[in-house]
Amino acid sequence: MKSSEIRSRFLKFFQKREHAIIESASLVTTDEKGTTNATLFNTAGMQPLIPFLLGKIHPHGTRLVDSQKCLRTVDIDDIGDKTHATFFEMLGNWSLGDYFKKEAIKWSYEFLTSKDEGLGLDPNRLYVTVFKGDENAKKDEESRDIWKSVGVPEHRIYFKDAASNWWPAVKKDDTWTGPTGPCSEMFYDITEEGLGDLSPLEFEKNDNEQKVVEIWNDVFMEFEKKEGKIVGKLEKKNVDTGAGLERLCAVLQKVDNIFDTDLLSSLMEISNTLSTNISSQRIISDHMRSATFLISDGVIPSNTDRGYILRRLIRRAIFNTKDKRLDNETIKNFVNTIVEKYKDTYKNLLENKNKIEEELIKESEKFKKTLLNGLKEFEKIVGNNSSKEITALEAITLSISHGFPIDMILDLAKERDMKVDIKGFEEEFKKHQELSRKGAEKKFKGGLADENDEMVLRYHTATHLLHQALTHVLGKNVQQKGSNITRERLRFDFSYEMKMTEEEKKKVEEIINRKIKEKLPVNKIIMPIKEAEKTGAKHFFGEKYGDEVSIYFVGKDMESAYSKEFCGGPHVGNTSDLEGPEGKWVFKIKKEEAVAQGIRRIKAVLE
Repeated sequence: MKSSEIRSRFLKFFQKREHAIIESASLVTTDEKGTTNATLFNTAGMQPLIPFLLGKIHPHGTRLVDSQKCLRTVDIDDIGDKTHATFFEMLGNWSLGDYFKKEAIKWSYEFLTSKDEGLGLDPNRLYVTVFKGDENAKKDEESRDIWKSVGVPEHRIYFKDAASNWWPAVKKDDTWTGPTGPCSEMFYDITEEGLGDLSPLEFEKNDNEQKVVEIWNDVFMEFEKKEGKIVGKLEKKNVDTGAGLERLCAVLQKVDNIFDTDLLSSLMEISNTLSTNISSQRIISDHMRSATFLISDGVIPSNTDRGYILRRLIRRAIFNTKDKRLDNETIKNFVNTIVEKYKDTYKNLLENKNKIEEELIKESEKFKKTLLNGLKEFEKIVGNNSSKEITALEAITLSISHGFPIDMILDLAKERDMKVDIKGFEEEFKKHQELSRKGAEKKFKGGLADENDEMVLRYHTATHLLHQALTHVLGKNVQQKGSNITRERLRFDFSYEMKMTEEEKKKVEEIINRKIKEKLPVNKIIMPIKEAEKTGAKHFFGEKYGDEVSIYFVGKDMESAYSKEFCGGPHVGNTSDLEGPEGKWVFKIKKEEAVAQGIRRIKAVLE
């Protein structure tokens, strides 16, 4: 049975039972006001419906059914095995204070086993788990009795603890929050010979060996959790049932992994030409699908939040190819394949097809420029390392300065039988993100028109080059007094007593254009303020900085860098980006004038 038929049968089955079919929410989460400041992505089918599960009235009633797009990166290290995926679809039917355990269990069983309306699975291969009880709720004997009444033998029903059979709510700000409660899971025997009856220990063993796989979960939401603790019962009991489409496809199409299903097999055909390693092929296929869906929902690659996750997925896909590159035609082939597969279900894929291709190609080109230097930096780290461990600072340098996702660093380290100080990296990366945010707010609140605009990033980097070139031509007394950057031009104010001569302006232009032609990487490093001041990096003297600062430097390392400044970012990854998409732009000073006593102003463009 094809994925489209499984999805269609599910929706129609519950529509016949008075459920309204609702569209999938975006992968990008929103709060009740519709703003995107909640968790990064919808990681479960129930997440977009939390307000309604907590009592808000849904416009389509109390019975709903959908196929929800989801994205999880918590298991990203497991991508490449048989079952894990970052993007997946969750089929779900919902009762908002309407029916409860009896109907939910009855319909779950009917849909799974009915040949006419459902999936026609063999009931003799089904196993069920229910909650065994703890201090939060009693043993769920009610669910066990309902399962027995629909035809599941008691010896195929297993009581399990909260780790397996309790829905923990949704993680927000590092705590579990929202509706919660016990659940009942359905497993299916996928072995060729059939396992038959299993003792609890035998069931556990076969579950671990993936000979029985979870195909459905009924969550009975009776409680509310805040900051990780149950605070009471919900005013109305709800039901959230979920079935992973990818996993159902694997069971019904009789394959032992989700990548051989019709959802991913056509992507695997493309990935097969990019790597001989099966795990890498799966990573490429999975990440390209996820990236395509993320861009279709409005996410673009960046160094923060959702954009960082997208960038990480794209670059990890590229890194897993044998040549460490994806050409434009291959990218378009991936996008076309994904759009063709899903266009009838998720219409914004087709609507945004050109945008998806454009962003993927753009990110691929950016990564191509930084990868070579990054690999050289990694080799240098390895060559100077006798401890067989990459330090947190070295990992941060590779990640921030060279755009290497941490899992890529881990892969490279594994190849060399080295370890990475992952805990230290995570701590330093959090500091970097916070520092970048504060730095951007503090230094560039009026200086950058739009931090995500590519032209603004180019002009920001050009401003650093201009500052250094002015120092080179006019002398060390030149100091920045202000800047204003838009996507059309840069404006730079600096201390200098005299009008610049035409020869001086020409020298400044020549220096900057030479540095652009030299294709210098733009790097970032975070260090304690006292150490940072010793580097000679330009900064606002007398300005109050935090205990740590970030320095952007133009060049291969701090020692030989042409320009280095205290800065919150953001910037382009390489000075060659200033040449524009066709490599023809040059830096030109359009105007130089006095704006106050001893203060000059330059307006310049890339054209």
